[in-house]
Amino acid sequence: MNPIVVIGSGLAGFNTVKEFRKLDKETPVVVLTADDGRNYSKPMLSTGFTKDKTADQLAMATPEQVAEQFNVTVRTGVHVAGIDTDKQRVLLPDDHLDYSALVLALGADTWTPPLEGDAVGEVFSVNDLMDYARFRQALDGKKSVTILGGGLIGCEFANDLSNGGFQVNLVEPLGRCLPMLLPEAASAAVGRGLESLGVTFHFGPLAKAVHHDREGAGLVTELSDGTHLKSDLVLSAIGLRPRIDIAKDAGLRTNRGILTDRTLRTSADNVYALGDCAEVEGHVLPYVLPLMAGARALAKTLAGEPTPVSYGVMPVTIKTPACPVVVCPPPEELDGEWEVQADGNDVQALFRDKEGALRGYALTGEAVKEKLKLNKELPALMP
Repeated sequence: MNPIVVIGSGLAGFNTVKEFRKLDKETPVVVLTADDGRNYSKPMLSTGFTKDKTADQLAMATPEQVAEQFNVTVRTGVHVAGIDTDKQRVLLPDDHLDYSALVLALGADTWTPPLEGDAVGEVFSVNDLMDYARFRQALDGKKSVTILGGGLIGCEFANDLSNGGFQVNLVEPLGRCLPMLLPEAASAAVGRGLESLGVTFHFGPLAKAVHHDREGAGLVTELSDGTHLKSDLVLSAIGLRPRIDIAKDAGLRTNRGILTDRTLRTSADNVYALGDCAEVEGHVLPYVLPLMAGARALAKTLAGEPTPVSYGVMPVTIKTPACPVVVCPPPEELDGEWEVQADGNDVQALFRDKEGALRGYALTGEAVKEKLKLNKELPALMP
């Protein structure tokens, strides 16, 4: 019997394995991963400096421990060359692996802006545990970081690095913190919280180039308004793009992500996708709650009980303890407006549609306590 093959060892891949083994103890499962296969929680990568955790300390299990715990084979350092969906075969550089079902848990790639300068190759991004290990090692003995991007990842790292004792510059061209997730009043609260830690914001200009500092060690980030920011390291946190290339090359239907139906099945038989790489009925949700819902549903489908995934209310907690944030973004393209109540950094912003129904919220500071009450009023994202 050919195994179920899972490509990816992040939260999506390993949680699918975990949920499947609750239902089926014996069907062979092979996990293929390009990295070292350690099990860890990706959201914890942006808390490592606050908690003073090394990459080894953030890892929860070795690949050998995962293999033994869940009765699976974990193959590390494997770069998949392609997928033949007609033969139900994963193509490897020197071999191939036939599957009975294939799970694409590919995650997402960091997006780096087009930069010039002689130090572009030294710009860091942190997208997995191995990235975190390299970044943390490079920061040893250093004092300052310039962060490119003031979205979720950028703001979380700004808070974390400040707590770790680093001086942080943050560059955000859209003019405020978390501009794609929060209304202006909530963005301002987050900005004030991070400023209280010493974060310096540069709102408006784009980063154009990263150069070596000719006057000493370190780097200089050149902005479009002519500002030059000196720092020891530069971290790009512009955003994520679903990994779809291998699926696209295999002939699977893709859009922003790998297109799936409610059972997470792609356009090819016995091929499924979930997590950051998937676009489920038009939804691309690179967050933990949708991923976990997907893993539970897909496990049942793989065990012989086709199960559509359901997304209830899906709030996102942003790890900026300088100003706590919980946001439940309204559906894209929905016509409506924000109603805002603010008291300092305590902001309650409610998004209501034209009929007055609550369709989303953004809470900061003490207002995050209203989350559970508001969740009861919101409709499910995908019932």
